[in-house]
Amino acid sequence: MAIIPRSTYYDNHYRQTAALIRARRPYLVRNIFTGLGLCGFVIGVYSWTISAVAQDDFSDVPIPDAPAQAPHTPHTGVEKAGSAAGLNQRREQTLKR
Repeated sequence: MAIIPRSTYYDNHYRQTAALIRARRPYLVRNIFTGLGLCGFVIGVYSWTISAVAQDDFSDVPIPDAPAQAPHTPHTGVEKAGSAAGLNQRREQTLKR
């Protein structure tokens, strides 16, 4: 059982047959001109966009000062100990209260 359904336009090795080439021949020139027109339009829009952006001058836009230091994060309830001795010391402080 074939994975790809068989077509009369392709041979056993899935290459184009003479019938497919003959059927596509009337559209060859039209497709080439359409492709060239589409590529020309895309290149024109791209080049116009690049030239329009290159003309922008941002000298009138004020540059803000450096951002202030972010405040310390609030206590989340999760202890982060540097060592086991530090953990024991914190436990003793909380038990004395």
